[in-house]
Amino acid sequence: MIKLEKVSRTYHMGSHRINALDGVDFTINSNEFVSILGVSGSGKSTLLHLIGGLERPSTGRILLDGKDLGSLTNNELAKYRNQKIGFVFQQFNLMPTLTALENVAMPLTLANTSYSERTNKALVALKSVGLEERVIHKPSELSGGEQQRVAIARAIVNEPSIILADEPTGNLDSATGKSIVALLVNLHIERKINIIVATHAIEIADHASRRIRLADGKVIEDL
Repeated sequence: MIKLEKVSRTYHMGSHRINALDGVDFTINSNEFVSILGVSGSGKSTLLHLIGGLERPSTGRILLDGKDLGSLTNNELAKYRNQKIGFVFQQFNLMPTLTALENVAMPLTLANTSYSERTNKALVALKSVGLEERVIHKPSELSGGEQQRVAIARAIVNEPSIILADEPTGNLDSATGKSIVALLVNLHIERKINIIVATHAIEIADHASRRIRLADGKVIEDL
């Protein structure tokens, strides 16, 4: 499903070059749960941004079902992100003035889905993460774990083929973090979604069926 061919990403800060990724090669097949493991600065987030079409590689290619993401226009990349990718971030990234239902429905709103359809789909997504009783609550009225569940519901509402989760338990206590990882595992099994989780925590990475370890922008382990 996803193939990276000698992918590098270089940032320029004044006269300095920072190689966030350096010649990364691997393939992720359909219905895999993959952890991207590494310390801060190893290139995990950059890798997710590239797969998600938020950034373009400096060199190399990223193929999705054989299609080179680098060949897409910005508008086509935006459509790809909306239809194919569900994002889950450490900071939740919820709109504070919107209810849980409205936050989850946001990707459908951007896709010009009718009000009734996006409402129904958002309700189904919230129920799938156990928040059907919290649909009218705003983020400030929810716990950290509940906010991350809203974010996961938002990620799955468009029925994407890939979920990219960047340190999804980073702002949560250990017990809540375990429940979020369990939720992702269940979604992977029940919906047969590719899930790629970037984390520095080995106990989270061990829940995945495959572990790719990065160091200094390079793959040093693929198990």
